[in-house]
Amino acid sequence: MNAFDIVAAVLILAGSALALTAAIGVVRFPDTLSRMHAATKPQVLGLLLVLLGAALRLRGHVDVGMLILTGLFTAITAPVIANRVGQLAYREQNIRDDLMTTDEMHGLADDRESGDHDSPRR
Repeated sequence: MNAFDIVAAVLILAGSALALTAAIGVVRFPDTLSRMHAATKPQVLGLLLVLLGAALRLRGHVDVGMLILTGLFTAITAPVIANRVGQLAYREQNIRDDLMTTDEMHGLADDRESGDHDSPRR
């Protein structure tokens, strides 16, 4: 067993631990926004660590390119999906106001419903 195998094993174990904490967070957190946070940030980092560990273990193999593409696709799509889920949860009032410290979308939802197109978009 060489140093690359040990580093690969540590990365895979760390990534698996992050994925486990993400799964526990999705089950335990009380509202949609908290669950969304648990489903995106540690899950994506955990997957990237597992993919990096697998790439180190498979170094020089043709499948490393597929692992890189998988990691890029996940890193690109997860924030977009989280943003859309958060906007939908907010619009459908499926959030707990007592858990929010600031409400940055308060005026945006009213402007869109009233047809005010002069307000800046984000």
